Amino acid sequence: MKTIDELLAEGVKGKRVFVRADLNVPLAEGTITDDGRIRAVQPTIAKLAEAGARVVVASHLGRPKGAPEPAFSLAPAAARLGELLGADVAFATDTVGSSAKETVAALTDGQVAVIENLRFNAGETSKDDAERGAFADALAELADIYVGDGFGAVHRKHASVFDLPARLPHAVGQLIATEVGVLKKLTDEVKRPYVVVLGGAKVSDKLAVIDELLGKADRILIGGGMAYTFLYAKGHEVGISLLQKDQVDKVKEYMARAESTGVELVLPVDILASSDFPDLKTKAPAEYITVDADKIPADKEGLDIGPKTRELYASKIADAATVFWNGPLGVFEHPDYAGGTRAIAQALVDSDAFTVVGGGDSAAAVRTLGFDENAFGHISTGGGASLEYLEGKTLPGLAALEG
Repeated sequence: MKTIDELLAEGVKGKRVFVRADLNVPLAEGTITDDGRIRAVQPTIAKLAEAGARVVVASHLGRPKGAPEPAFSLAPAAARLGELLGADVAFATDTVGSSAKETVAALTDGQVAVIENLRFNAGETSKDDAERGAFADALAELADIYVGDGFGAVHRKHASVFDLPARLPHAVGQLIATEVGVLKKLTDEVKRPYVVVLGGAKVSDKLAVIDELLGKADRILIGGGMAYTFLYAKGHEVGISLLQKDQVDKVKEYMARAESTGVELVLPVDILASSDFPDLKTKAPAEYITVDADKIPADKEGLDIGPKTRELYASKIADAATVFWNGPLGVFEHPDYAGGTRAIAQALVDSDAFTVVGGGDSAAAVRTLGFDENAFGHISTGGGASLEYLEGKTLPGLAALEG
C-alpha cells in the first residue's frame, strides 16, 4: 500500500484528492452525540489540505435505502469537520450531481468539501457489479487521486470502498494504516497473556471471531446479551433474557473446544436482572435485583453483569499483556446498568497491557462514561471491520488499496 506520506512526497498541490472517510457518527435530532470518527480522520484531511490538495471527503451515514433521507444527511458531520479543521468546509447536497460537481469545481488549493451521504445513491451498496461500477465511474470524475481512510467501512464491498480505488491512483490514509498496525499486534505479534472481552447483544455476531480466537487467546471473557446463550447452554435458567436458541449447539461446541485446548472461557457469575427494560430516553431509575447467574428468575431479564463478575473479570485482565475488548457488558446507556461496562473499561485503564477497544458501541461507551481516550492503547473506529480482520477474512477495502 502507498502511504499518505509517500503520496505527499510526490506532491498533491492543486490536485483533487478524494478521501473515503467514515463520518458515520451517531445523531440525536440532528446533533452529533459522539464525534470520535470525525476526529479520527481529521489528521489525514488536514495533512492533505496543508499540502495544497483540493480535498473531497465522502462517507456514508446510517442505512438509507439508496435515496435521500434528511435524517441521514452528512451536513452536521461536515460542519463538525470544519470546526475541527478551523476552516470553512463546503458541502454538496448530492453525491455525483450538479451540486457535487459545482462544489468540487469551486475548490481552491487547500480547501475541503464534503459530498452528501454516499448511500443516498443505490449504486454505492449495490450487489450488481455494473451498477456499483457506474457509480464509481461518476465518483472518479470528481477526483485525481483516491485516499482510503474509512476503516469502519473497509469490510464492505461498496463502490466508494472497493471499486473506486481501481479507477484512480490511490494511497492509504493515516487512520487505516494505524488501525491495521494495531490489528497485527492482535494477530501476528501478540504478547501474552492475551485476554479478549466480548460483549454486545447477539452471540451470532461474535461466533466467527470466537472460532478464530479459540486458537489464539489465552482467556475469553463473555458478557452482554450474548452471555445468556452461553448460560443457557450450560443448563441455566435465563428468564426472559436475550437468547438465541438456534446458536446453543454451536456455543456448546465452542465451550468444549475451549476446555480441550486450555483456553479459559469465563462467564458471568452474577447478573443484574429486572422485569422491565429501562427507559433509555428519560433514564428514570430502574428496579432490579442482583442474582447468581444460574438463578435468574423466569420473569426477569439480565441487563448487566453483577459486582462479583466485575471483580472476577478485572482480575482476569490484571496480569494481561494484550487485551482486546469488543461490545458493552450491559445496557450501558442507562446509568443503573453501566457498571459492568465501566468496570471493564477501568480494568483496561488500570492494566499494564496493550489495550484495544474494538470500535462501535464499545468506543461510544468509553467516551460516554467519561474515560480519557489516551488511557487506552487504541480505540478503533470500526467494530465490524476489526472483528472481520480478527476472523481472518479478506477485507475488500484493504484489498483494493493493495492493488
